Amino acid sequence: MPSSPRPLRKLGFLTIGLFDEADPRRGHESTLDLITLGEQLGFDSAWLRHRHLQYGISSPVAVLAAATQRTSRIQLGTAVTPLGWENPLRLAEDLATVDLLSGGRLNPGFSVGPPVHYEHVRGALYPDTGDHEDFSPARAERFLALVRGEDASDFAGTEGIEVYSRRVQPHSPGLADRLWYGAGSLRSARWAGEQGLNLLTSSVVKPEAADPGADSAPDPAPDFATIQAEQIRAFRARHPDGERARVSQGLVVIPTDSATPEQRAKYRAYALSRTPRTLTPQGPNRLLFAPDLVGDSAELAERLHAHAGFREVDEVAFALPFSFEPEDYVQILTDLATRLGPALGWSRSAPGQG
Repeated sequence: MPSSPRPLRKLGFLTIGLFDEADPRRGHESTLDLITLGEQLGFDSAWLRHRHLQYGISSPVAVLAAATQRTSRIQLGTAVTPLGWENPLRLAEDLATVDLLSGGRLNPGFSVGPPVHYEHVRGALYPDTGDHEDFSPARAERFLALVRGEDASDFAGTEGIEVYSRRVQPHSPGLADRLWYGAGSLRSARWAGEQGLNLLTSSVVKPEAADPGADSAPDPAPDFATIQAEQIRAFRARHPDGERARVSQGLVVIPTDSATPEQRAKYRAYALSRTPRTLTPQGPNRLLFAPDLVGDSAELAERLHAHAGFREVDEVAFALPFSFEPEDYVQILTDLATRLGPALGWSRSAPGQG
């Protein structure tokens, strides 16, 4: 087995928080139960996706606020918050509040770009400013400045008994150091590095020429792992911390060590149904999806150690499949923490450590 030059240091998981429209509370409570189980199993982090106008968690920040009161050690993240749906100032306030409630455990991940299906939601989301909203990295830079404590107002002082601050309140020292950017292209990876952010990689990348100024066309048959590794190296090349800059990988990884025969069959059928999208770049942006990894922990460890992207990281937030049952997630998380994690060189954090 090839050895990873970066032994696994942090083990996390990512969930969409699926729920039934007829009983949404049950789905949200199930997600909180998973986070609690993750802490009991020794996971270093738990991450929530955003799903707007779908049947997954639309407000991870609110759910994570609840999670802060049920846990004491596990890091809590969003992977990722699409800033196109958010007011940067209000988001900065909410994140600082939840970070303080958590005792400094919040790890907000974010991305830029217009909201998905913007032409259909613009009237509800930005009825008066839809044609003027800026979804470029400038929106992210405004958000970063506010989280870092730069002025949000040109007024500070006292009016009667009301006291006003120039910067976002509450301010949570250290939160800015725990901001992550979800990047899938060389350009976005480089931008994240230049901003001094942490980098979240996932199971989606954009194939492109390594040199953005070159005339050569993207590889017609790109290799996901190689592309992801190139993006990570490009990020670190622009980051002030260089090789020490933090990167977390988020592939779909499903260990089957303690799974029942029925679960194993379901997991393999799930992965097989998603395989066609991994064979060629998809859509107008030619996005490339990584295959889901299913197998026992020894097999998965071998495949991950041979994965060029994984070999560049020492942190992971393995993604849970969207549509499984709670008992499936319990089995998968248990095998991740007790079988696959140790096979990758990870050891459970001691109580009180994060």
